[in-house]
Amino acid sequence: MQNRLPLAIIEDQSAIREMLRQYLSAQPEFECVLTANSIEDFFRQLPALGTRPALVLSDIGLPGRSGIEGLPLILTELPEAQVLMLSVFTDAARVFEAICAGAAGYLLKNTPLPVIKAQLLEVAAGGSPMSPAVARHVLQAFRRQPPVAVAASAEERLTPREQDIVTAVEEGLSYKLIADALGITLDTVKNHLRAVYRKLHINSKGELLALALKRRG
Repeated sequence: MQNRLPLAIIEDQSAIREMLRQYLSAQPEFECVLTANSIEDFFRQLPALGTRPALVLSDIGLPGRSGIEGLPLILTELPEAQVLMLSVFTDAARVFEAICAGAAGYLLKNTPLPVIKAQLLEVAAGGSPMSPAVARHVLQAFRRQPPVAVAASAEERLTPREQDIVTAVEEGLSYKLIADALGITLDTVKNHLRAVYRKLHINSKGELLALALKRRG
């Protein structure tokens, strides 16, 4: 089938890895091109692939390098790929660490398979999904802090619309939800974010969230 999304799965528990592979490979939207039991195993297999993954579903608690430690390595090798983390951990600090390292989303391991599929598709469309339990922890962490307005230089301040989008990103909303909430297209959201990155001299959503965290600290 044409236009199937090439997917890699990194999971050290063989039963979970095989369950994910079987289910996602059976979906018409995905082509599972690689399964690995560690970050190191992922990179051993990567050079031989005919099709490089556009989506990576990765556990955090892995032997050798953790999933979070592996994130920047994956994104350096596959800069166009989107990485969705799968974990048993719900604490906000770990979620922030993963997002600041470049994760596109963060789900719990007990997430039902159809929801994992839907969230992978959301990531492919530019979203940043989180499991509800994870999102609650993150929002609680935000609520303990006063709102933060990210300011650019005096010469290039963010427009009100750009600031709205930055705030929504900080609150964990997906690009699609931001577009729906503001009545604009997904492409317009992405264009505004590119302008924000340029003004703030950063390159990714992870750096934007890291900047917000520093200002909260």
